Amino acid sequence: MRKAGAVFEERAHGELTRAGLKLLERNYTTRYGELDLVMRDGEVIVFVEVRHRVRAGHGDAIASITATKQSRLIQTAQLWLAAHPQHAHRACRFDVVSYDGPVDNASMNWLRSAFEAA
Repeated sequence: MRKAGAVFEERAHGELTRAGLKLLERNYTTRYGELDLVMRDGEVIVFVEVRHRVRAGHGDAIASITATKQSRLIQTAQLWLAAHPQHAHRACRFDVVSYDGPVDNASMNWLRSAFEAA
């Protein structure tokens, strides 16, 4: 499963880079969770969660970002900002890049500002 996750994180990184975002960090891990990609879109820090679902039996990949998952991502992002004070003044957003379908033919959906920190 981790191998497929790395494949989709790399795909997402490529797509976002082509769209003009700059990679700051990959797989930032804390006790609360992991940020798949931390990127910069102009002056905005973008925390990117990459998800993949082969089948939509329990909803598509975006639907897998529960309130609990959002809370963990927000906590992890706060720790990333504390560890990188040079970026603490910047606006931030949480994007989800999802892939639905088989690994070799998954469709991509990039949801900008998928949720907000309360």
